[in-house]
Amino acid sequence: MHFDLERPLQSAVAHRVAVLLINLGTPDAPTTGAVRRYLAEFLSDPRVVEIPAALWQIILRTMILPFRSPASAKKYAAVWMPEGSPLRVYTEKQVEGLRQLLHANEYAVIVDYAMRYGTPNIPSMLNQLKLAGAERVLLMPMYPQYSSSTTATAFDAAFGALKRMRNQLEIRTVRQYADHPAYIAALAAQVHHHWHAHGRPDFAAGDKLVLSFHGVPKRTLDLGDPYHEQCQQTASLLMRALELTPVECRVTFQSRFGKAEWLQPYTAPTVKELGAAGVRRVDVFCPGFTADCLETIEEIGMEVRDEFIHAGGKEFHAIACLNATHAWIAALGEIVAQHLQGWPVQTSAPQAAVAS
Repeated sequence: MHFDLERPLQSAVAHRVAVLLINLGTPDAPTTGAVRRYLAEFLSDPRVVEIPAALWQIILRTMILPFRSPASAKKYAAVWMPEGSPLRVYTEKQVEGLRQLLHANEYAVIVDYAMRYGTPNIPSMLNQLKLAGAERVLLMPMYPQYSSSTTATAFDAAFGALKRMRNQLEIRTVRQYADHPAYIAALAAQVHHHWHAHGRPDFAAGDKLVLSFHGVPKRTLDLGDPYHEQCQQTASLLMRALELTPVECRVTFQSRFGKAEWLQPYTAPTVKELGAAGVRRVDVFCPGFTADCLETIEEIGMEVRDEFIHAGGKEFHAIACLNATHAWIAALGEIVAQHLQGWPVQTSAPQAAVAS
């Protein structure tokens, strides 16, 4: 890692700085009750489901939660790790990795995380950071591509918490990093790492790499949400880094919910069609997910895999997300360092160049 930035020399003691990683959230346990509580909070967010609340709550409470909660609980149970939910486990490892990296580079900052839904939530973590002496907080969403249903709602929760503070924290936000060179390099490194361990697809023989992003309703694109454009931007830069063509690499969207049209092409039908068309091997990578979770482990690694094999495909690879890889922690450090410029974050004068 290399911080090529002009960094402040003041002591961080007087104005303590914190970095708060923000992810979507997870149930506290793989049980119907815990999943129902989580889904009720998640699906009640008006930025997630843009249907009039009075009507939607009737549908949610009577038709969605009673049936979706037990089904989702079984899926969570299938991916639950000994340490807990995969998303929480990998997020905590990212926090520890970033904390060690920043401290090794003499950044005297607090590093922690919050979940938009579930625990620990954003307001409680901002209060904890304030109690720990923080006066300035950098909000670092773990969503590389901006969407109103992820990034914006996380900021809504943070600013809502500020409304209840008499002595407010100073806040900075990282809006998106879909095209950040360090993020793209970390993605490429993860794909290459998988290919080194499991062999590279034979693209000349028709094998494919599928880049699967989380879907959103198509109407959000029509209303001006930049998410689709930023997903395409990330995919294009990653394909260039991997030296692949659009014929060798497909871009798709997963996790469709409801009957409305979402961003297309959809991941599962695309992979199924590839298997039926005689494609021998498909590798699926999810660049928009910075940590493995239900949608990557179960939906891609189990459901989509089964569809590909049953359609006639022979070899399926689900490439792990960035998680806490060295390349991703280094990229996180670079992105965070850029957004901390001007704040007193060091305990001593830096050397001309710092690497780790």
